[in-house]
Amino acid sequence: MAKRKNVGNPAKQAERARQEAEERARAKREQREAAQRQAAKRARTKKFAWIGGSIAVVAVIAAVVTVWVTRPEPLNSYEAGGTGVEIEGVETFDNGTEHVEGTVDYPQDPPAGGPHNVAWLNCGVYTEPQANENAVHSLEHGAVWITYDPAQVSEDDVATLESYTPSTYGILSPYPDMDTPIAVSAWNAQLKVDSADDPRIREFYEEYWRSDSVPEPGALCTNAIDGPGKK
Repeated sequence: MAKRKNVGNPAKQAERARQEAEERARAKREQREAAQRQAAKRARTKKFAWIGGSIAVVAVIAAVVTVWVTRPEPLNSYEAGGTGVEIEGVETFDNGTEHVEGTVDYPQDPPAGGPHNVAWLNCGVYTEPQANENAVHSLEHGAVWITYDPAQVSEDDVATLESYTPSTYGILSPYPDMDTPIAVSAWNAQLKVDSADDPRIREFYEEYWRSDSVPEPGALCTNAIDGPGKK
């Protein structure tokens, strides 16, 4: 049997084949370009997300630093004193350091040094009066003792005084029948004021708290006696 011959115009067939090849090439090119655009879009999204996250982290760090730098200094934060700064109204004395038993008749009221009990009062905030002889021993170790007359100050005043009292080497306690609403005492130094808002209270702390001029600087203000009413 004889073979059938191809029919049709060879030129048209060649043109059609060429067009089909171009269509396939264009389709592949468009697919490749679409894939590239999608990859670029994903990369931009990741980049912007990273930048946004970084900016957020930087903003948080900046906010924390700003708060830290601009926060007010706590009212009960002091450096060890003894620089010789003169504070208006402060009286100074020359009291002895003997250890004694029993009660002592102190020349200052409240006392600001002198003979005292062998056991010191643990520093802290007290809601009841304390034994002079134990508190004076704490002054010998560098503590500052704020006393107030409950009949002459308010609860808000007491709260203000407590805000001045440091976590260590500070005593706050009531002291009835004083000749002043508030007295701030250190070893051989004392300041009497009428108001809890008097700025000299903190000035006194800054000068006399943990001063090297006390008889026993650096000695403990803990591990001894807790007086009544300790908070």
